[in-house]
Amino acid sequence: MAINESILTLILLAPLAGAVLVALLPDRGKLPAWLALLTTLVSLGLTLHLPAHFVLDQHGFQFEINRPWIENPAIFYHVGVDGLSLWLVVLVGLLAPVGVIASWNAIKERRKVFYSLFLLQQTAMYGVFISLDLMLYYGFWELSLVPMAILIAMYGRKEGPKAAIKFFLFTFIPSAPLLVAILWLYAHTGTFNFAELRLLIASGSLPSGALCWVALAFLFAFAVKVPVFPLHGWVADTFSEAPVALAMVVAGKLGLYSMLRFHIGLFPVQARSLAPLLVALAVIGLLYGACLALVQRDFWRLIAYAAISHLSLITLGIYGLTFTGWDGAIYQILNHGVVDAALFLLLAVLEVRYGTSQISAYGGLASRVPQMATLFVISTLAMIGLPMLNGFVGEFLILSSTFTGVSRGWAIAATVGVILGAAYMLWLVQRLFYGPESELASQPAPDLHLGEQVVLWPLAVLMLIMGLAPSIWIPSIENRAGSTALRGSATVPASALSTSLHGESQQ
Repeated sequence: MAINESILTLILLAPLAGAVLVALLPDRGKLPAWLALLTTLVSLGLTLHLPAHFVLDQHGFQFEINRPWIENPAIFYHVGVDGLSLWLVVLVGLLAPVGVIASWNAIKERRKVFYSLFLLQQTAMYGVFISLDLMLYYGFWELSLVPMAILIAMYGRKEGPKAAIKFFLFTFIPSAPLLVAILWLYAHTGTFNFAELRLLIASGSLPSGALCWVALAFLFAFAVKVPVFPLHGWVADTFSEAPVALAMVVAGKLGLYSMLRFHIGLFPVQARSLAPLLVALAVIGLLYGACLALVQRDFWRLIAYAAISHLSLITLGIYGLTFTGWDGAIYQILNHGVVDAALFLLLAVLEVRYGTSQISAYGGLASRVPQMATLFVISTLAMIGLPMLNGFVGEFLILSSTFTGVSRGWAIAATVGVILGAAYMLWLVQRLFYGPESELASQPAPDLHLGEQVVLWPLAVLMLIMGLAPSIWIPSIENRAGSTALRGSATVPASALSTSLHGESQQ
């Protein structure tokens, strides 16, 4: 009980303490990297306490802390998790050591600056996922932008400062109307508390006309962060320039979570009115990203447009406004995080070994680096939704809920986008690892090192487990606080569908 009451604070403080320690100690050799790795492993261990002690039949937020922080305005240190945020916190903990390993040989200068800012970024992401006070949430939301922009500017590949400015402007400017909207809610209610605001808005005590603009300000900030088409202008440059550890977390997770928690959670009526538009934009973004990925010649830009496509699929699941779609969307966020972590690490290894991200320079590497090729194929098959791997589960839940609960036409169009996703990913595999050997392939380069294997093989096993046993995750995901706000839109529970699709994949 004692650790349950403080576990979220410990999760917040662990990477922050690590960041301070790395910043204070001398920048000698790999010392900052080792300290960062130790810190991230401790943080991962702390996050695993959450699912181990999460009570499935207990509704509402768990591990909750609600203490006064600032008297006027009334800001509270209010944190907690439910089924929506539980596994996302664990995902941040899992990606952190992967990010350190991916940066191990890529970051050669000013290591302590890099790792201290990286750990500060982890603190901010944890804070976004667990905050239940809107001003506390906003503080962590803004904090997540600063280390990211600095690291892109300092450690970008070719045009880091330019990409950093674009990223910062795209993501910071929409935060201004978000802050105004939060302050408007406080001025009319006297609270930043998420649960209290949800009840007050649902009771109809706030003017509906102004509330539409408030909801739109929330949505705009989150849509840019995802990004939702056509607000994706920052993604390709950021993926091309950002250090791999940052590229793993730069798109998707924070914006998608915030859509579910703070847009649909606080403004269900306004969300329902905008849902048809967002469904349309999601399908357009899915097809647009897939088509652009097909014509890329740099693998970082290909992955950037692939991310737009996959994140658009998750947006479709969210704004289909069905319980099945929500469960599939949350599960697909987890899948996206795990698969992208493996792909980013593998591509980073390729770039470090061979010195280029141009796809045309590669070919015939499978015989030279067989372990790398094997893991890349597994990750690719998971990404395109092969049955028995994790990507299939999320795609099935989202597409089935769209087909039965939203629109058959949009579901068919989204399925075409998924098929295009298989095309560009399989083309990438063929071009990098198979076919005639390129001159680059003849250069001597080692296969995966032990540290890289220790990270990548468990991720591959996790992809298989998440594909074969989604029931480990789905029941806790379904235990979302306040998920009854749109109960009229619910379809078959995802747990039932995941059981049936598991049986089908076995056959």
